Amino acid sequence: MIWGGRSSRAPVEDQALADSGARFTPALRAFFSRRAHAADVEDLVQEVLLRIQKRQPGAVVSNVEGYLFEVAANVLIDRGRRDKTRRRSDHCELQEIHHPVDDMSPERVLQGRERMARAMAALNELPERTRRVFILVRFEEMSYKLVAQRLGVSVSAVEKHVMKALKHLHERLRDQDDVDHVGHRDSRRPG
Repeated sequence: MIWGGRSSRAPVEDQALADSGARFTPALRAFFSRRAHAADVEDLVQEVLLRIQKRQPGAVVSNVEGYLFEVAANVLIDRGRRDKTRRRSDHCELQEIHHPVDDMSPERVLQGRERMARAMAALNELPERTRRVFILVRFEEMSYKLVAQRLGVSVSAVEKHVMKALKHLHERLRDQDDVDHVGHRDSRRPG
């Protein structure tokens, strides 16, 4: 049996138990290295030592080694539950290979601003009603039905205005990209 009765020397025994935890650290590392990811081993050992420090004073531990490994097993069980609840296996490690840093160079910022200016100019070329419908649907995120009610037109008319705007924007931006990439035109789209 791991637990004994109450002791009048509880603070002394609690300190001895904490010291034993430090003494058994290599064994705890070995225990966890066989049962958990290598990256988690040190955290799990620290969790065991922390639980020993926080434990209720007073109860006598007759088998220190057994108690430590019982705490270690409980830490593993708790970690498994927490990982399952948080769906840890679905997460990926943040590595530059998987998540490349997006360089916002001055050149790239300028290109973005120029492209936005071209898009706004193309949008301003649209007839007023088509532009208004497009803005309500795409920028204000209103449904086709709500836009139709607001402007007093049919849902079909809203759909046609949106398609007309998208086609115009696509053509204008594509044409401008072709001008920007002179010499690459043959490789971008068949002629």
